[in-house]
Amino acid sequence: MFSDDVWARTGALLQAIHTHPFNTALGDGTLSRERFAFYIVQDARYLEAFSKALATASVRASDPGEAAFWAQSAHAALAAERTLHEGYIDEYGLSAADLLGVRTSPTCLAYSSFLEATALSAPYPVLAAAVLPCFWVYQDVGEALQKHSSDSHPYRAWISTYADPEFAASVATAKGIVDRVAAPGVYEDMAAAFVRATEYEWMFWDSAWRLEAWPTSQWV
Repeated sequence: MFSDDVWARTGALLQAIHTHPFNTALGDGTLSRERFAFYIVQDARYLEAFSKALATASVRASDPGEAAFWAQSAHAALAAERTLHEGYIDEYGLSAADLLGVRTSPTCLAYSSFLEATALSAPYPVLAAAVLPCFWVYQDVGEALQKHSSDSHPYRAWISTYADPEFAASVATAKGIVDRVAAPGVYEDMAAAFVRATEYEWMFWDSAWRLEAWPTSQWV
């Protein structure tokens, strides 16, 4: 099936995600609050674009069940996950002014723009493939990290969100949709979109580890 194929194609990249310093430090609880706070702020920005892409998928889906799933997922991206983010933001004492002062990172903007462009210009099957990594990769990482987390783990709430059985059910539904709509005429474009989004997943965690800033910030 399509999902098996693209998962195999990105095997080395997925391993690199698991072994990235950000995720290894996240897993053992040693990730600095500064890096995690940077990640949370950028992820909140990304979720706005992700939810729009999901909403577009809902509008373009011909199957009522698929349309309902994408719509529900769009809501979850802005509601459930943003609620978690706001809790972390409160924990770190960040005010609304502080958040406005944090620039959207180059990687966050690039990933968000990729999803928005795909939603606007690509066929529905390609859009479905492009949003799948944000479901599937996060489930894969969350379940791996949960095996080594305890009740006192500082980032247990984040890990539990993506290791939750309900989230796993959503991932299974998304995979099923993508497998259903994969067809010879769009198959390779779908695969390319899945691979590119998975690359952006690695880049997103890497940008948080590096506290990525705009290299031009000194002039603007």
